[in-house]
Amino acid sequence: MEYRLERDSLGEVKVPKNKYYGAQTARAAANFPIGEQKMPLEIIRDYGIIKKAAGLANYEQGLIDQEKKEYIIKACDELIAGKLDEHFPISLWQTGSGTQTNMNVNEVLANRISEMAGEKLGSKKPVHPNDHLNMSQSTNDTFPTVMAVAVVKETEDFLIEILEELKQELKNKAEKYKDLAKVGRTHLMDATPITLGQEFDSFRAQLDESLEILKDSLKYLKRLPIGGTAVGTGLNSKKGFDNLVVQYINLETGKDFKAAENKSAGISAHNNFINFSGVLKTIAAFMMKLANDVRWLSSGPRCGIAEIKIPKNEPGSSIMPGKVNPTQAEALFQAAAQVMANDTAVNIGGSSGNFQLNTAKPLIIYNILQSIRLIGDSISSFNKRCLKGIEADQEQIKEYLERSLMLVTALNPIIGYDKAAEIAQKAYQENISLKEAAVQLDYLSAEEFEEYIDPAAMTEPNLD
Repeated sequence: MEYRLERDSLGEVKVPKNKYYGAQTARAAANFPIGEQKMPLEIIRDYGIIKKAAGLANYEQGLIDQEKKEYIIKACDELIAGKLDEHFPISLWQTGSGTQTNMNVNEVLANRISEMAGEKLGSKKPVHPNDHLNMSQSTNDTFPTVMAVAVVKETEDFLIEILEELKQELKNKAEKYKDLAKVGRTHLMDATPITLGQEFDSFRAQLDESLEILKDSLKYLKRLPIGGTAVGTGLNSKKGFDNLVVQYINLETGKDFKAAENKSAGISAHNNFINFSGVLKTIAAFMMKLANDVRWLSSGPRCGIAEIKIPKNEPGSSIMPGKVNPTQAEALFQAAAQVMANDTAVNIGGSSGNFQLNTAKPLIIYNILQSIRLIGDSISSFNKRCLKGIEADQEQIKEYLERSLMLVTALNPIIGYDKAAEIAQKAYQENISLKEAAVQLDYLSAEEFEEYIDPAAMTEPNLD
């Protein structure tokens, strides 16, 4: 590999000749040989939005000339479009502020601008990575700002739509099976009847609640600490820079970000991200329950519950011919488990740091962005390849319902709990029907039993 020499405050360092990054990035790539994870591309590309907005704001405030502004816009547009992705080699596991990534961005943009202007790479002409691309900024305020921008974009433009689609399919299933009474189950044991539609609608309601909380949590992430520079005071920036740069961020993203009133809070602590990650964990808990219930309800097909039939997507076993497994549900379960684990990392990272700076920013954003992607991808796949193809096995449902001892619960208001329990115990011990037991105990006639025991009527309030 051919190299060129670039210089930073520590002296000269070799940089790959065909890369746009500079000395500080080369040092960081060598100093952090940790793991395989790199900074998420969402952060890299969205940094282009921040740098573009800052350049426009600095120009409007008279701090850079039009030539520099135009070069910054062109280079940032390439970064935003993903054309410069190959120039970001630094490990995710770097300094807790994200300084290495901020400078990686500044150097790549500066060298790309040098190339555009016909200057040598590393010349820092006509735009300097620190003096111009980092003007009115610090890593400490730009990194949490880009974190928030990335999370809001990924949530609003990707995740929410997928969750809404899942909610609609659950609603469709609830409507389709609203009159299909079946055995309810509590503690994994037979309980009073419920309709299959009510079972699906329970999932719809759980998801709907989580969606509301998710959308609400975004408003706290939309308060950006940009303009706070190093410790939240705004040193080395002009008054009003914060509102200007946020205005340009909104023009670029189509979102409704605001400049945070207290920028120190957004630099030193990340309670907003902890809160958001907690909502993702709540969604993961919903995913896990949905996955497990589908696995149980489809178990069999002959020796399990088998009340629903799932699509046959692929052979389920390398040794057992004809076996079909709930693979989409299992993938959903595993994704949910990882999201829960990610939330633990976010909580630890969010509680870290001292005084004016949280020092686990890369850890926090990596886990949150991974969680968003895992939830979105796994739910989308589950919805498309499993939920939409689920069909009820109505014969199996009817057979279980007719055999259920818990239908006796409807007799509580008629003959009392004790006599109803006696009927259930007799039926179970002697392996006879509830009706036979009730008649033999002389608590009800056969006609009275049939009048009071109506499984469909037991799926809603039934007392006058």
